[in-house]
Amino acid sequence: MSTQVPRVFAGLVDDAAVFPPGSAALPDAVVAHRRHRSAWYADLVGPLLLPASRLPELPDLLDPDEPVAVGVIGDVPIGQLDAALAEADPRITVRQVEAAVAKRGEDPQPGLAELVKLGERLGGIPVHAEIPLAFGLMGALDAVAEARAGGLPVAAKFRTGGLAAELFPTPVELAAVIGACRDRELPFKLTAGLHHAVRHRDPETGFTHHGFVNVLAAALAATDGAEVDAVAELLAATDPVRLVERARADRDAERPLWIGYGSCSIEEPLTDLIRLGLVNGGYEQ
Repeated sequence: MSTQVPRVFAGLVDDAAVFPPGSAALPDAVVAHRRHRSAWYADLVGPLLLPASRLPELPDLLDPDEPVAVGVIGDVPIGQLDAALAEADPRITVRQVEAAVAKRGEDPQPGLAELVKLGERLGGIPVHAEIPLAFGLMGALDAVAEARAGGLPVAAKFRTGGLAAELFPTPVELAAVIGACRDRELPFKLTAGLHHAVRHRDPETGFTHHGFVNVLAAALAATDGAEVDAVAELLAATDPVRLVERARADRDAERPLWIGYGSCSIEEPLTDLIRLGLVNGGYEQ
């Protein structure tokens, strides 16, 4: 069999090397991303994620004819993202634009409306609206789904971790969000906290992290019509056997609902996938 990454994992992990906790220097991140894109596991890796404010630094780090795909993360006000993107070097392809539409506790609708307008101006570049898992969530999902039904390539984005315990949604909370996206035919992206394949407790912080293979199994189950309790059970699982079986069963299918996630490390998820037998580690199968 081929050593290629199974289709269900294609583009799963966006390269967020410059973001915490890795916080790599941009020149080092570009060198590493170049290596990832030419490696046997390249199909696993999505675009290089960069803050919008740092996009002008990238051209000087590229070879003269070297193309690169990036995801632009809005670290400037949404209204200023047009200018940042307009100045992008022709070697740079903007694969997606991601921006938070509100802080926790704020009404997400005004920021979401502004991001939808930006998406309309961008003319086909996918936009990911980061929505807090808090006040106004379901109304925001309705608005994103309405914009998507109107032809705008917009998706939802959620945080699954951070520097405080409340930033880690419970399995039931995350299952409800996945179900809500399923019901609205709305793709979603995740970020933060997904360092390993299977749900686990970080011994340094004491926080329990979601596993990305848990999320994959949950998304597959939700697409098949599973209710919140069944999806939450998969998210809460710490025994990999059931999760691995589900991923293997759909290995040749396109990943449903879940666009993927950003990780400051490519090696960590790759190593986990190899250890679980879901990716072959470069050997012929």
